[in-house]
Amino acid sequence: MSRKSRVPLVDRVFNAAEEALAAQHYVAPIDVLIRIGWLNHTVEASWRQGRVDSLVDAVQAHPDRLVEAMGLLRTWATRKGLIASETRYVARAVDHHELRFTPDGNPAVEQVFRTHWVSPALPEKKRERLTEKQSRPPELVAVMPLKHTWKCHRCGGTGDLLVMENAGPACLGCVGLGDLEFVPSGDALLTRRARARSARNAVVVRFSRSRRRYERQGLLVEPQALADVQRELERERGGA
Repeated sequence: MSRKSRVPLVDRVFNAAEEALAAQHYVAPIDVLIRIGWLNHTVEASWRQGRVDSLVDAVQAHPDRLVEAMGLLRTWATRKGLIASETRYVARAVDHHELRFTPDGNPAVEQVFRTHWVSPALPEKKRERLTEKQSRPPELVAVMPLKHTWKCHRCGGTGDLLVMENAGPACLGCVGLGDLEFVPSGDALLTRRARARSARNAVVVRFSRSRRRYERQGLLVEPQALADVQRELERERGGA
């Protein structure tokens, strides 16, 4: 038996919640599950991408223990006087579909996992901005594959970029992003404005073998938005 498993669950949950609150001024059930070792970061990332149907099925604990942990979190949050704030979870996918915590989407159980506990020390406007930020659809990610032998699971084609879906990699054309233009990293102002003007966009990343992580390479944006911003910046920067 590991040392962590010998620590009473109440202490593990309370300590995890305290750490999360100190780090970000709010606590989400997912934060606690990760910190007590019941949820793997990789699995959570796959779920956020819409590639795992039910998060609770991936939790490494008996359902009764999971219910107990969520009850302990609520008890801790109530004692601390934290403010309950229900948050939307949407997939990092083209359709931004609603993510589910449970296999059957039980509303009462879903609400438990969607409830974030926010510090009352935050001013009301900051709490509102925090809730808005948490409910905002996450960035869509396109990957520059290291190998070009991959095939789109929809059409069998390939390309320089792919988007991961449940069934496998998909080409930009099949996910409705084939017309977007690539803006390489480097010009922060161009990137920021083009992204703000583009109704559709995606972050482009590539895996670094040396650093063993995905690193941002640039952004995909709509051609018209990019052209408008480029002309605007040329005028501002004194170009022809």
